[in-house]
Amino acid sequence: MTTAEPPSKPPQLLQNNAVTDLIWFSVIATSIKLLIIPSYHSTDFEVHRNWLATTHSLPLSLWYSDTTSPWTLDYPPFFAYFEYILSFFANFFDATIVDLHKGLNFEGNSVILFQRFTVIVSDFVFHYGVYRISRNLGCLKRNLMWVLLIWSPGLMIVDHMHFQYNGFLLGLLLVSISALIDGRDLVGGLFFAVLICFKHLFAVAAPLYFVYLLRHYCRGGFLKGFGRLFVLGTAVLAVFVAAFGPFLYYDQMRQVIQRMFPFGRGLCHAYWAPNFWVFYIMLDKLLAFLLRRAGFTVELPAASFTGGLVGDSSPFAVLPQITPLVTFVMVLLAMSPCLLKAWRNPQPSKIARWIAYAYTCGFLFGWHVHEKASLHFVIPLAIVAIESSADAKHYFLLSTVSCYSLFPLLFEAQEYPIKVTLLLLHSTLLWSGFSALFPSASSTNSSKGSPKKDGKLNSDDSVTSFPNKGRFDIGWIGKTYLLGLVIVEVWGQFLHPMILGDKLPFLPLMSISVYCAFGIMYSWIWQLKCILVSS
Repeated sequence: MTTAEPPSKPPQLLQNNAVTDLIWFSVIATSIKLLIIPSYHSTDFEVHRNWLATTHSLPLSLWYSDTTSPWTLDYPPFFAYFEYILSFFANFFDATIVDLHKGLNFEGNSVILFQRFTVIVSDFVFHYGVYRISRNLGCLKRNLMWVLLIWSPGLMIVDHMHFQYNGFLLGLLLVSISALIDGRDLVGGLFFAVLICFKHLFAVAAPLYFVYLLRHYCRGGFLKGFGRLFVLGTAVLAVFVAAFGPFLYYDQMRQVIQRMFPFGRGLCHAYWAPNFWVFYIMLDKLLAFLLRRAGFTVELPAASFTGGLVGDSSPFAVLPQITPLVTFVMVLLAMSPCLLKAWRNPQPSKIARWIAYAYTCGFLFGWHVHEKASLHFVIPLAIVAIESSADAKHYFLLSTVSCYSLFPLLFEAQEYPIKVTLLLLHSTLLWSGFSALFPSASSTNSSKGSPKKDGKLNSDDSVTSFPNKGRFDIGWIGKTYLLGLVIVEVWGQFLHPMILGDKLPFLPLMSISVYCAFGIMYSWIWQLKCILVSS
C-alpha cells in the first residue's frame, strides 16, 4: 500500500510565502542594526562622510583630484555617483554633513544617524539578491540560507559597526550569480560589470567571468558565437562608458586610475589580513633572527610590519621583495585550475563555487588585502554550503574563523559583548540548521534526485550532492582548531595584559591573524580539492 504524496502548493503561493518569510528575516536583521547605531565606527565613517561632501560641493572634474581631506575618493565612478545621490538627501537632512570644510571626524548626531540609515536602507539590495538566489529552494534550505546571509555576523560587524557599504555591493554579486545559475548569462555579466564599476576589488573574479561567459554564453557556431560575443562586449563596454565616460571627457582618467590603485600602500594592511603573506612575513622575521644570532649582518628594514601603521610595509630583511606584479601572477596561478574547469566544462551549477574560490585566491595572495575582504568569498560560499554535509562542515569552520578574524576591527570595550554574542549566536544557528538539513546518512541515501535541475537550485530539502556519513559533525580536528580560537582570544583579551602589560602590544593582533590564516589556508585547499575532483 502506497501513501499518496501531499498536493504541492502552487508556485505563486510558494513565492508569496517566500516573500513573507524574507520580510520577517529582514525585520529581525534591521532591528539589530537599529540597536547598534550608537556603537563604535571606524575612520571609514569619516571617509564616506567626506565623499558625500566632495561629490556635493565640487564639480565632477575635481572629484578625484581634491585633497581637502586625506580621505580622498578612491572607489570607481559608480560609487561616486552613489555618494552624489546620497548627498542631496544629506543636504536636506543636515547641510553640515556635506560641508567639505567641516573638518575631520565630524561626529554630530545628524551625520551618525544619516550615514547609519543609508547603510541599512542600501542593504535591501542585498536582501533582494538573497531572495533571487534562494527563491527556488524548499523552505528548510531557503530559511537556512537566509540565516547564513541576512543574519551574517561578519556583515553586521563590518557594515553596521565598523562602517562600510558591502551589503548592497554583495547584493549585486548575488543577483549576478543567480542570473548565471538560471542561464541568463548576459544579465549576469552586466550586473558583474556594474559591480566592478562600484568597487574595483570585486574584479578579482573577472578572469573567471570572462572564461565562463566566453565558453558558455558565446558557444555555438562561429556566427552565433561571434554575435553573442559582440553583444556581450558591447553591453559591458556601455556600462564602463557610463561609469568612466564623464571623467574621460574631463581628462581625469589618469587621476581616477591612480586613486583606484594606490600601490604605494604596501603589501600588507596595518592589521594583517589572515592570508598567505602572514606566513611569508613570519618566515622572514624568523630567518632574520636566526641569521643575526649566527653572527651574520642582517639589515632590518626601516618599516616594521608590526608597527601598526598604514603605509608602505613591504620591505623584507631576508626573503625577496614582493611587488604588485608578483601578487597578480600568484592570484592568477592559484585561480588557474578553476579557469581550466570553466573553460572545459562551464556549468551553471558550479558557478557559485568557482566565484567563491576566485575571491579566496584574491584574498590569500593579493596586494594590500584588508581583512574585511573575507566577505567576498564567505557570502558566495553560503550558496554552496547547503549542497552537502561536507560543504556545510567546511562553511561552519570558515564562517566562524572569518567572523573571528574581524574582531580586531571593534577594539573598544563596550563592543566586546556584542561581537562575541553575534558570533556565538551565529554558530549556534548554523549548527542547528545544518543538523536539521543533514540529520543522518539514511535520510540522504533514501533520497532521489539531484541538487540541480537545468542549472537551477532544486527545491528538495533532503537531497545533497554527496552522501553523508552520520549526523552533522565537524570532527575532532575542526573542534580542536575552534578551541584554539578560544585560547587565542583568552590570551589576547585577558592573559596578555595581565602577564606582559604594555610589552609586545602587537602580539595579540598578530596571534589572531596568524591563527586565522591557518583556517583560511585550509579553506582554500579544501575548495581547490573540490574543484579538482569535480566532473
